[in-house]
Amino acid sequence: MLRVRPALHCRSLLRRYATVSGPHALVFLEHREGVIDSGSLSALTAAQQLGGQVTGIVIGAPDQVKGVVEKAKTLKGLNTVIHSASEQYAHSLPEAVSPLFEKLLGESSPYTHVVSAHSSSAKSILPRVAARLDLPAVSDITSLEHDASSNATTFTRPIYAGNAIATVKAPSSLRLKFFTVRSTAFKAAAADESVQAEEQTVDPVEVPNLPTQHVRTDLTKSDRPELGSASRVVSGGRALKNAETFNSTLEPLADVLGAAIGASRAAVDAGYADNSLQVGQTGKVVAPELYIAIGISGAIQHLAGMKDSKLIVAINKDPEAPIFQVADIGLVADLYQAVPELVEKLKQ
Repeated sequence: MLRVRPALHCRSLLRRYATVSGPHALVFLEHREGVIDSGSLSALTAAQQLGGQVTGIVIGAPDQVKGVVEKAKTLKGLNTVIHSASEQYAHSLPEAVSPLFEKLLGESSPYTHVVSAHSSSAKSILPRVAARLDLPAVSDITSLEHDASSNATTFTRPIYAGNAIATVKAPSSLRLKFFTVRSTAFKAAAADESVQAEEQTVDPVEVPNLPTQHVRTDLTKSDRPELGSASRVVSGGRALKNAETFNSTLEPLADVLGAAIGASRAAVDAGYADNSLQVGQTGKVVAPELYIAIGISGAIQHLAGMKDSKLIVAINKDPEAPIFQVADIGLVADLYQAVPELVEKLKQ
């Protein structure tokens, strides 16, 4: 008996070692009105770069989840889609959703990475869950590289308003690696109707006496492309004087280009535009094919949100404006003359 026991113990260790698998990412798929957010599709692309299995998780109210799951099952790169439905999940309140993630990511969890877009909702949920599990989280990454031999993952992320790039290594000692993804740094994952990921249901974790309640959601309705994913963006600054001038100047140009409208923080603070249109470090980060900055001086906070655009055009009457340092095409002119003339030329 003394000889048998150590032999069995060794075989057990060998079996356990042989079953160590590669990365397995859990991607938080956010959605609104039955449509999966473009940022979550970028997070899915980032998760695929880890080189292992990818599972998506969809949560929401019972009437929200079914349609989203059907769409998620056709996404390239997803092996499994798990979903959980509860009225408490209707608005993804961190206090309501976090216990579900804690349950899924316990000590016996098969997942090695937890991934989401760098959205307002995910920025509230993922760090909360990571802290509850006594684990760190890396935010707003722009690239990643996973070393299968050491089971370590290395990320890059912008710091100091994008003026420096930090390289962060999550070692193998971290059983779970949490990170959020800058959507403009990764292409959105595509759908393929020939693909059908496996579907699994997870029971919700009901939270009694939630300390937070959802009061209302205020959305700015627009027929224009969504600012965060638009291929063309026209932005205005404080030089546009007031809200009426802001709209009358930018809208004709945006219409002829099929562009989204953005604004600098100064324009938003002055009441020219809604907060949802703010581009910059404290607003939205965009990287369109074409970005036209009109009457924007180019404060460092604004540049942090748009300097990755493929083609930057600046119109400003101040030749010393910082925006010209990052612009590919600069026009020193009075915007009230230049913009209407540009619109007429584009219509021809």
